[in-house]
Amino acid sequence: MSNILVTGSNGQLGSEIRAIAKDYPQFNFVFTDVDELDLTSFSAVEKTFKGGNFYACINCAAYTAVDKAEDDQELAMLINFIAVENLATICQANNTFLVHVSTDYVFSGLHYKPYEETDPVSPDSYYGLTKLKGEEAALSICDKAAILRTSWLYSSFGNNFVKTMMRLGKERDELGVVVDQVGTPTYAADLAQAIISIIIKNGNKNIKQVYHYSNEGVISWYDFAKAIMHHGNIDCKVNAIESKDFPAKANRPFYSVLNKAKIKHDFKIEIPYWQDSLKKMLTKLEN
Repeated sequence: MSNILVTGSNGQLGSEIRAIAKDYPQFNFVFTDVDELDLTSFSAVEKTFKGGNFYACINCAAYTAVDKAEDDQELAMLINFIAVENLATICQANNTFLVHVSTDYVFSGLHYKPYEETDPVSPDSYYGLTKLKGEEAALSICDKAAILRTSWLYSSFGNNFVKTMMRLGKERDELGVVVDQVGTPTYAADLAQAIISIIIKNGNKNIKQVYHYSNEGVISWYDFAKAIMHHGNIDCKVNAIESKDFPAKANRPFYSVLNKAKIKHDFKIEIPYWQDSLKKMLTKLEN
């Protein structure tokens, strides 16, 4: 039985991996979060790996408060860069396959066609910059590393756009949601399955690659909110507003659709349509 370390396991993605762990009896999952493991401490990470004999490490830990990162720069850099550097160094020393989750925010958001892994990166927020530095650390240190960039993550676990819209939709008669930011939602349960597939299909081979993963389709946040109300049977009017009418501290990408051809080709992964996954998640919430 191979051991897999999952960091940030109380978050949306980590919780989804925990939920499907029983489906993979060939793996022994070790779930940690900040209370069990401080990733910003090299010695703490080193100690966890001693005797752990980890086949793979899935790093779901991240500082994701995009606006707060503009002020809380030191902590954002610690968690999104230094912690990844620590993990990468120790994964390399232990021949452990590192799967690190990154973001569409490494791009400027000024593109006109789905972003490929080889497109130039140019983050327009401090959060995006810290995530990019984490990617670079993993790739420069590890012989076995897969970076998975994703976008608009949501889950039945934790806090996210879907659950916020549902709560506000029940509290208010109408809502304003931005219509000029376009991308694709990602159901964390789908991403969790994809990550396990990558670990299984890659085997013990050396890999140093960036991959894109989100659900299929292209929508705006406005479209997403409308679908949440519709499929959630919530009677709330959603109004389209522009980003300039909803000022935020950190800049958001106006266009962050990700091209998934590479991950589909390399690992034969089938990616669900965003609306199908949304309905699945809402059904799970109901039950």
